[in-house]
Amino acid sequence: MTATYGEIDPPQRLLMGPGPVNAHPRVLRAMSADLLGQFDPEMTAYMNEVMALYRPVFGTQNRWTFLVDGTARAGIEAALVSMVAPGDTVLVANFGRFGLLLTEILGRIGARIETVDAPWGEVVPLGAIADAIARTGPKLVATVHGDTSTTMAQPLDGLGRLCADAGALSYVDATATIGGMEIAADRWGVDIVTGGLQKCLGGPSGSAPITISDRAAAHIQRRKHVEQGIRRDDIDDGEGVRIGSNYFDLAMIMDYWSEKRLNHHTEATTMLYGARECARLMLEEGLEARYLRHRRAGAAMTAGLRALGLPVFGDDRYRMPNVTAASIPDGIDGETVRRRMREDFEIEIGTAFGRLAGKMWRFGAMGYNARKHKVLLTLGALEAVLRAEGYSCLVGEAVPAALAAWEAAP
Repeated sequence: MTATYGEIDPPQRLLMGPGPVNAHPRVLRAMSADLLGQFDPEMTAYMNEVMALYRPVFGTQNRWTFLVDGTARAGIEAALVSMVAPGDTVLVANFGRFGLLLTEILGRIGARIETVDAPWGEVVPLGAIADAIARTGPKLVATVHGDTSTTMAQPLDGLGRLCADAGALSYVDATATIGGMEIAADRWGVDIVTGGLQKCLGGPSGSAPITISDRAAAHIQRRKHVEQGIRRDDIDDGEGVRIGSNYFDLAMIMDYWSEKRLNHHTEATTMLYGARECARLMLEEGLEARYLRHRRAGAAMTAGLRALGLPVFGDDRYRMPNVTAASIPDGIDGETVRRRMREDFEIEIGTAFGRLAGKMWRFGAMGYNARKHKVLLTLGALEAVLRAEGYSCLVGEAVPAALAAWEAAP
């Protein structure tokens, strides 16, 4: 007998982990709008609006600012597979799990990978990156802006100039920070930046905003596909290689987003509506107001966790405002606390990866959830659960500490 399934009716859970987070209601409403054909003039007008809306989000004037259909990782892979040929030397500035992800993707492409590393909880000094560039002579330098595995944010001022002076391209994965920290693609001088909706932008996973400099676009176009997009012959494009992906070929996607509107894939209309509304909300709020709200939320979360006696992980100077990691106390089962937070309070908090697994919880306060009351609810619930699990802490200290930190955040 065929099983009968009911209508989807998920719990109204408060997602206060490292992502995804709850989508803004306006984003969800935008995504319920009627579909359009991909070449309908109304649809292509929306595509042009998305390009314009995301330029200030990325801090750029780049012509090539658009969406890659897929999760944030689709944007990462599209950038790397379109810029890097087998055998190219790529330098990765690595300070967490998502730096390691870049090396994994590059390994599949066949790149020659070099790394310059920082211990988890720290960032890579710009001088160390400069030394590594001089030592390795890379064609591309790649890094993550904010790595949610360690909660650290890599300083990027000066990176693009270092790379350009060495004749290298530059790539930044800003999945965890776009919408919550300043993204300054033009000031940084970096060539490609990619992001995702599901964290500080306050949307669902499934669309990857990207911006590409003219310099990077020219490099990508030199590896160009056959225009019809039907047959991929080996083409002598000056590099003697072709791009190893059809779906993630940025040259083909750029043709689709250009005035030529050359068919590449069927645009994910509903996700485009959602991405458009994410950017509209951000610009409506104002960039500086948006970043201040995230700084306040992060400061409040950090202060509240410390008031509970939980050591906060990593270097305070470089912590992202939107994700905070705190140590699991001795004698407390981290997964039991996460389960009770979810079952008793409908609040989700995150676990940790790799060498931090079983040692840390990760608390997110970003996008639609970077709000005072949501941070306070999370801290109050955490205190109740910890006390129920036998942890000794000062009663009623976390929420006042968080309130004071919210007001004092610069």
